[in-house]
Amino acid sequence: MTTEVGRTALKRRQILDAAKAVFLRNGYVGASMDEVAALAAVSKQTVYKYFTDKEQLFTHLVLDTTGEIDHLTRMVTAAFDDSDDPRRALGELARAFLGSLLRPEVLSLRRLIIAEADRFPDLGRTWYEQGFERVLTTLTGCFGRLAERGLLHLDDPRLAADHLMGLLLWIPVNRVMFCGGDASYTDAELDRLAETAVAAFLRAYGVSAPLSG
Repeated sequence: MTTEVGRTALKRRQILDAAKAVFLRNGYVGASMDEVAALAAVSKQTVYKYFTDKEQLFTHLVLDTTGEIDHLTRMVTAAFDDSDDPRRALGELARAFLGSLLRPEVLSLRRLIIAEADRFPDLGRTWYEQGFERVLTTLTGCFGRLAERGLLHLDDPRLAADHLMGLLLWIPVNRVMFCGGDASYTDAELDRLAETAVAAFLRAYGVSAPLSG
């Protein structure tokens, strides 16, 4: 039984990996189940055994990627809950975020979901809520605890989390989303983006900063 379950999971993973490559290359409209089957090295009937149609396959593919956000939420918690140095923790987290969220595959998937938002509005909303929204929620909780410990000065942890992500991602994500691979960043450039975002954040929310309002 375990062997059969393992084979089933492996075959499903094989099909989803092939589907990701096909959808990212051709878009939703241009993708075909025949091409997915060929790339996965399975029959078209096998693809339909796991996914009833292209829409269901696309939906499962998108939602399957939200599980990848788990390592980011663990990273957020680990960075802050055991630290008495917000600047260092923020710096490490900011750099890790940039490295993770600017991966070409992540950006390509983001473009695809945005392009299909009108066709699959609920799917796009779910992808956001189960993905980036979960990171923001985790970050909000960590900021609240840091404020209770006197390590940050803020009255709205969620707004502070939004501000940090805005400072960190606005410049590079907009550039690469519009300009593609030609807008890639070097490690030194990502280091600088992380450092300047954290510096701006701490000028607003560091322990010496006044509360807003």
